[in-house]
Amino acid sequence: MDVSVVIRTLNEARHLPALLAGVTRQVYDAGRVEIVVVDSGSTDQTLAIAESFQSRVLHIDKQDFSFGRSLNMGCAAASGEALVIVSGHCVPASDQWIEELVRPLRDGVAGYSYGRQIGGRDSQFSEVQIFGKYFPDASLTPQDGFFCNNANAALLKSVWRDHLFDEELTGLEDMHLGKRLVQAGGKIAYAAKASVYHLHDETWPQVRRRFEREALALQYIMPEVHVTMLDAVRYFFSAVAIDAWRAVRQKKLFAVLNDVIMYRLMQFWGSYRGNHLHRDISRRRKEAYFYPR
Repeated sequence: MDVSVVIRTLNEARHLPALLAGVTRQVYDAGRVEIVVVDSGSTDQTLAIAESFQSRVLHIDKQDFSFGRSLNMGCAAASGEALVIVSGHCVPASDQWIEELVRPLRDGVAGYSYGRQIGGRDSQFSEVQIFGKYFPDASLTPQDGFFCNNANAALLKSVWRDHLFDEELTGLEDMHLGKRLVQAGGKIAYAAKASVYHLHDETWPQVRRRFEREALALQYIMPEVHVTMLDAVRYFFSAVAIDAWRAVRQKKLFAVLNDVIMYRLMQFWGSYRGNHLHRDISRRRKEAYFYPR
């Protein structure tokens, strides 16, 4: 089964060399591996780095960008039967990453799979806790439900053709496709051994906007989910308390406490705001939510 690795980029020069080097080191004997990069206006060395690894580079204009549209562009150009989707700031944790991620597709267990995400040395302490919650160390092939995450995922090209990514969502295009796939009788697998280091380099406002646009998208995918101000406050204090206790056990409370408070504040402030934004937002505001800067 030939594989196309599809990567969305915007100024990813810091981590892209390690990602692409990791792709080229993969041990995958079941077919060819190609790299397709969809860039949305990088001004650093991203494009030169991608070309130095013989990647096929596609371009999407800022005014046309959405997470789903850029992925649809990359998937349409890909030649592989399996589409491996990975963030430009993720790095494979082993040379078996593609093999482990694609295996559920090749074995017919699932049409969509996603792998484990772990933090790096400089990752925010609270984000590492979130990774641990949603990406445990035990595989589920297949899993129940439609949760999945395109920072580290794979799907059959035939599945993508049948469903496509929604181009109007401000995020969570993975879960939206996953929900439609499961409703149609398809399966999603979680492959814990297909691990990547997910390395965010975000300011606090960028953290807030990420959670905001994901909550905005979640309104459409799961309209029954409502976050009140009381919910947001309760979640914030509970998360800070849990993170602090874990930091105490790791003997690093004083080193991380301020960042824990800020991260959780941005998370739940953004989630509350996104849950309460009207979906019919203006073109100017839509661009602000779509564009990952």
